[in-house]
Amino acid sequence: MTESSPAAAVEPFLPFAQPEIGQEEIDEVVDTLRSGWLTGGPKVQAFEEGFRDVTGASHAVALSSCTAGMHLALLAAGIGPGDEVITTPLTFAATVNVILHAGATPVLADVREDDYNIDVDEIERKITPRTKALLPVHYGGQPCRMDELQALADRHKLRVIEDAAHAIGARYRGQPIGALTDAAVFSFYPIKAITTGQGGMLTTNDADLANQVRLLSLHGLSKNAWNRYSKGGSAEYQVLAPGFNYAMTDIQAALGIHQLKRLEAFQARRTHIANQYNALFAGVPELIRPPMRDEIVHAWHLYPIRLQLDRLTIDRAHFIEELRERGIGTSVHFIPIHLHPYYRKALSLGPGDFPVTEAIYEGLISLPIYPRMEDAGVERVAAAVREIAEAHRRPGR
Repeated sequence: MTESSPAAAVEPFLPFAQPEIGQEEIDEVVDTLRSGWLTGGPKVQAFEEGFRDVTGASHAVALSSCTAGMHLALLAAGIGPGDEVITTPLTFAATVNVILHAGATPVLADVREDDYNIDVDEIERKITPRTKALLPVHYGGQPCRMDELQALADRHKLRVIEDAAHAIGARYRGQPIGALTDAAVFSFYPIKAITTGQGGMLTTNDADLANQVRLLSLHGLSKNAWNRYSKGGSAEYQVLAPGFNYAMTDIQAALGIHQLKRLEAFQARRTHIANQYNALFAGVPELIRPPMRDEIVHAWHLYPIRLQLDRLTIDRAHFIEELRERGIGTSVHFIPIHLHPYYRKALSLGPGDFPVTEAIYEGLISLPIYPRMEDAGVERVAAAVREIAEAHRRPGR
């Protein structure tokens, strides 16, 4: 333990994230297990219907992951070898991997410092005759500037597929994320706003795209399991495309049905915690609080602070270690794409290529924020952050 750490750091470990699973979710899963129908069936259909209601989209397709949804959205949009897709370097590997899996070339455009989302002006500078789609990421739950993105896409006849993994419940100018572009894809990984253990959902107003995604998610079969094996179903089917095994199960959807019903309460709690942090970190010169634009409703999937390293005598890794010694879990979102060995080689990128992203990244720490977290936990985290910052304040600052 470092010299500045408290001698009695014996409080229970506060994890970075925890899912909130209630009795209704448990009962629904048990009902599914007892029903004998475990793969995609009535529970998946109910979950999709609920998701359409929440997002306002005409179509929702439940899938095995957000990654699967983005992959299929690109394929259904006709993206393939020879095409370029522009996305952000401040994201998880999946966002870039799906472009590669589609056979296309990822092109990165730097982010804005005032919201950590992809910079539309930088996108425009990267557009070439080979550019066919944009893949923006709603970083941390704050929507991108969708009007500007769509206007740019319209001018250049580009498809827009949103990585909305962080953005369930977010709104842009009063409209839910999920029905604003060609497609949006959401994640239900355990640390997300709602969870199905694993899983994802694609939403769209494009019936043809939705049908193609559904087809490709089921091996390219003309009928799903429910249509083949349920009462009144038929064993006859045709393979219409070389698809994938990307469908969601009824076990996953059983969780999702009730998680979705609690989304509003979950988001209210996340917003409350974010507001608590904002108040508790006011006037701490060693850090920058997460930015938030006026025209959006933030989903608060993440609460990322930025350390002002020029005001501290320690680096980010040391700061995180001191939080861990106090029993507080954190994460970093994200190590920029162009700093990973594989992408540096595959995309011929490296340090210095995206200066805004790198400047943001070097001080980023994601603090715990989730519905199960109590106010006392928020105060404990904030007190630890303030204490470490004060203990390592650079002289003269």
